Amino acid sequence: MMVCSCNLITDKDIKEVIVALLDEDCWQLIVPGKVYHAMQKRGRCCGCFPNVVDLIVRTTEEYHAARESAGDHVVVFMERLRIFQEEQKTAIFERRQRMASVA
Repeated sequence: MMVCSCNLITDKDIKEVIVALLDEDCWQLIVPGKVYHAMQKRGRCCGCFPNVVDLIVRTTEEYHAARESAGDHVVVFMERLRIFQEEQKTAIFERRQRMASVA
């Protein structure tokens, strides 16, 4: 599936990079900028970054599940990341609504 139409990047490309980064250090913080840097690309419109974050979360969960990492630490971290992501989505939505009501 095409994730980034600006750079013609698929979900498979992104997953491969995430796994390679996790192989280097399985506890590092992976963000969209790091993934794009590893592919020698730049985020242009950055509209794909929320989908990239979802892929990072899902791929990281699968990576640790497959390697039987210390589950409690992964689950706590992933849950905190999900909560943070939802808070950010809510904040963006509220900001857009405020801007729409002002305009």
